[in-house]
Amino acid sequence: MQAEPAFSHLLNYMRSFAQMEEIMSNSTFGNIFKVTTWGESHGKALGAVIDGCPAGLKLDEKDIQAFLDRRKPGQNIFATPRKEDDSVEILSGVFEGKTTGTPISLVVYNKNQYSKDYSEIAGYYRPGHADLTYDMKYGFRDYRGGGRSSGRETIGRVAGGAIASKILADLGVQITAYTKSIGPVSIDMDKFDRSVIAQNPLNMPDFEAAAKAGEYLERCIRDKNSAGGMIECVIHNLPCGVGEPVFDKLDAVLSHSLMSIGAVKSIEFGNGQGVVTCTGLENNDPYEYDENGMIRKVTNNAGGILGGISDGDDVIFRVAVKPTPSIASTQHTIHRDGTTIDVNINGRHDPVIVPRAVVVVESMSAITLVDMLFASMTSQMEQVKCFFKK
Repeated sequence: MQAEPAFSHLLNYMRSFAQMEEIMSNSTFGNIFKVTTWGESHGKALGAVIDGCPAGLKLDEKDIQAFLDRRKPGQNIFATPRKEDDSVEILSGVFEGKTTGTPISLVVYNKNQYSKDYSEIAGYYRPGHADLTYDMKYGFRDYRGGGRSSGRETIGRVAGGAIASKILADLGVQITAYTKSIGPVSIDMDKFDRSVIAQNPLNMPDFEAAAKAGEYLERCIRDKNSAGGMIECVIHNLPCGVGEPVFDKLDAVLSHSLMSIGAVKSIEFGNGQGVVTCTGLENNDPYEYDENGMIRKVTNNAGGILGGISDGDDVIFRVAVKPTPSIASTQHTIHRDGTTIDVNINGRHDPVIVPRAVVVVESMSAITLVDMLFASMTSQMEQVKCFFKK
């Protein structure tokens, strides 16, 4: 029996509306391993729901807390003084210390939000923030700390990244992210020491550079200003063949996930912008056989990705992070009533976002890799038969 024309039209409208809602909400990343973040900076809580995690992964709150502790505020003079424990609770998806294969729900309660610090900004648009764009899109916004546009939204990303990182560790894949530069201060790669990344508040693998960057940031604080910088990330032991041709290339999907971090303004892989001054002979990576008869590249200008697919080398990329937009210096802006005003942003803010964003970059990379590794399991018929013909 055919539906009446009016009813059929209503069904089509509802389907279109549902599809539009899915596009507009967009708080979920991933196709197989999915992470959905929720919550606002000054709401009751923030969290994440992770769907598609295989059953049997050993997991407890300490695994996730270790990642959250790397991004929580109030740990040094270069981070916002807002004091939050950011203690995570697992609400579902884990039983007797192992994942069950069902959605993992995580929550972190806000306990030290000072919403009154933001009451005055309800009527004007802060330079460098998403205030204007949220108003233009929704006609309404949560002005307390920026709501969903706040850096605290990354709590859910980091929690999901902690779980993804455990999966990668079981597969032998390792991610190392660190601060490469802050303002005009860059690390000296000849002095690179991975062991010191966690030993300084700026997450730099070079103690001398960290000291100089600290001095620069202290000047920024005195000048009521902020600084930007660059984060570099190296992915070790990623198998060759990860990434889907054409639209879901590995570098394309990594770019999508990393550019979704609020403060990230650009990304480059391998030689990055350096390719514009190279010739083909200089930029191409020659092949050779190693002592075990395995194919390898002599150099890694491609950054471990060719044709959008991992080539077995280290995947190397860098992201540029903008200066914290909330600064105490006087700035010019407009009020919703049509007047122009000068403002000084009050509240508790980071003079630099970069160090706390290192674990966010690491987490989004881990989430992306797990999702794309799972997708790669169906790339060859032999792999499918290996799983089902036991």
